[in-house]
Amino acid sequence: QLQFVESGGGLVHPGGSLRLSCAASGSTLDYHAVGWFRQAPGKEREGVVCISSTGDTFYADSVKGRFIISRDNAKNTLYLHANNLKPEDTAVYYCAARKFGSNSHSRCSTYVYDYWGQGTQVTVSS
Repeated sequence: QLQFVESGGGLVHPGGSLRLSCAASGSTLDYHAVGWFRQAPGKEREGVVCISSTGDTFYADSVKGRFIISRDNAKNTLYLHANNLKPEDTAVYYCAARKFGSNSHSRCSTYVYDYWGQGTQVTVSS
């Protein structure tokens, strides 16, 4: 079973950048569709960016051109490069994966992702 350890969150000024990391154990990440999600206070969890096991990506409109997802297979780690951050990006960010054999990113639907990290807080404020 996949387990994750997330890191890299923090406080950043508007326009700044962060790199979130999600180190996986229990399975090889490139066998799964994986992604980043976030949940702001009082809001539902939403998909930010997801990648299929074959490398197809889906980005939420709100982050297109600013966020980039990447995988380091040697380290079995997923990354989120978040650039030009805005106050509305403030949320707890989670990495997640679909079970082995479910290869599609499913447009980051939270309902089909099976394994979740513990979350890391990102706060964008001046």
